[in-house]
Amino acid sequence: MSTHQIETPEAMFDFGRKIGALCAAGDLILLNGPLGAGKTQLVKGIGATLGIDDITSPTFVISRIHKGQLPLIHVDVYRLLESGNAALYLDDLDLDSPREDAVTVIEWGGQESARLGDDRLEIVIDRSSEIRQLSITTFGNRWNGVDL
Repeated sequence: MSTHQIETPEAMFDFGRKIGALCAAGDLILLNGPLGAGKTQLVKGIGATLGIDDITSPTFVISRIHKGQLPLIHVDVYRLLESGNAALYLDDLDLDSPREDAVTVIEWGGQESARLGDDRLEIVIDRSSEIRQLSITTFGNRWNGVDL
């Protein structure tokens, strides 16, 4: 696990750009943190590196697919978690079929989302102070040795 301190929204965006530069088709990234932690700002940085500049939070539509150098599937399962059966609703999104050719980033991606891939990044954002603390855990061979 690695940790990073992020002081501004611009720095969160830049850190997302760094992650985006490392992304490949089939990658799965799970983001967790409270409302306002900077999850969408991080996704905007990832998207910018992939040539995508129109990313907004998909809270109400749950999932958006953006076209770029690599497609970006941006999912926000916050509302699914409130339903009490997020795993069932996540299955209904049919994320398996387009994921192999895209980068998938899931906000509020907990255990229900982790089952979508053994190779993944899990990023937890702590905003208990003005400086965000990011804890990054890698799973599977894909991210072994990647310097974040």
